[in-house]
Amino acid sequence: MKQNLTLIKVGGKIVEQPASLASLLDDFAHIDGQKVLVHGGGRSATAMATRLGVETVMIEGRRVTTPEMLEIVTMVYGGLVNKNIVAGLQARGINALGLTGADMNVLTGHKRDVKTVDYGMVGDVDRADGSRLASLIETDVVPVMAPLIHDAKGNMLNTNADTIAGETAKALSPFFNVTLVFCFEKPGVLSDENDDNSVIPLMTPDMFRQLTESGVVCGGMIPKLTNAFEALRSGVGEVIITSADSLSDLSKGTHVRL
Repeated sequence: MKQNLTLIKVGGKIVEQPASLASLLDDFAHIDGQKVLVHGGGRSATAMATRLGVETVMIEGRRVTTPEMLEIVTMVYGGLVNKNIVAGLQARGINALGLTGADMNVLTGHKRDVKTVDYGMVGDVDRADGSRLASLIETDVVPVMAPLIHDAKGNMLNTNADTIAGETAKALSPFFNVTLVFCFEKPGVLSDENDDNSVIPLMTPDMFRQLTESGVVCGGMIPKLTNAFEALRSGVGEVIITSADSLSDLSKGTHVRL
C-alpha cells in the first residue's frame, strides 16, 4: 500500500517574511506522513537585483531572465531562500534537504521556445525523476525544492514554482498517494476577488470552464487551475488551493476534482 505524501507549494511572499515563514514552517512540520515543500522567492530576487544594480524586467507578470538575472535567481532561490527554509525546518526536527532541479538530476528541461516574447533563460520541464526523489523521501528526508531546473548541458533555467510543484507531484504519484496543495495569500478560489469569504469549496472542469468564460476566474488563477487539473489527470490524488495559514486544516480552501 502506498504511503500518503503532501506536497506544499508556497509563494515567495510567504517564505520571504520572517513571521509568515515561521508560521508556515510550524504548520508544515506538523503535517502527518511524508511531505515535500516547493517555494518561490521572486521578491527577494528583485530586491537582490536592485542591490546589485541589475534591472528587473517583467512582461505580463513574468520575469525576463537575462544571464545576469539568472545568476541572481540561482543565488537567491537555490541559496538564500532555500537554505533559510531548510535551516528553519531543521530547527523544528525535520530532516530537510534543499534541492534545485540540477541536484540528483531530479528536474531537467529546455529553454522555452521564443514565440512572441523572449523570456531569456526560462525553462520548461521535460522530465521529473520521481524515483530518485522517492528514494530520499523513503529515508525520511524532506525535499525543499527551489524553482530552478537545468538543461543537462550545464545551464540552469528559471522555472515557475507552480510548474515545479505540479511536475514533482505527478512524478511522485506512482510511489505515493499525493495531495498537492497550492498555498497563496487568499483562502482559495474566490467568486468575488474582493471578498475572502466567497471561497468556492469545489472546482470541477465544467465549473472551471463556466467561471473562466464569465470572468470570475481570471489572471494567474487560470494557469494554477490548469496545472491542478493536469496533475489530477496524471495520477495525483487530490489538489487543494488554500491560504498558507490553513495548512493545519486542509478541509478548507478550494478542492479541485475531476
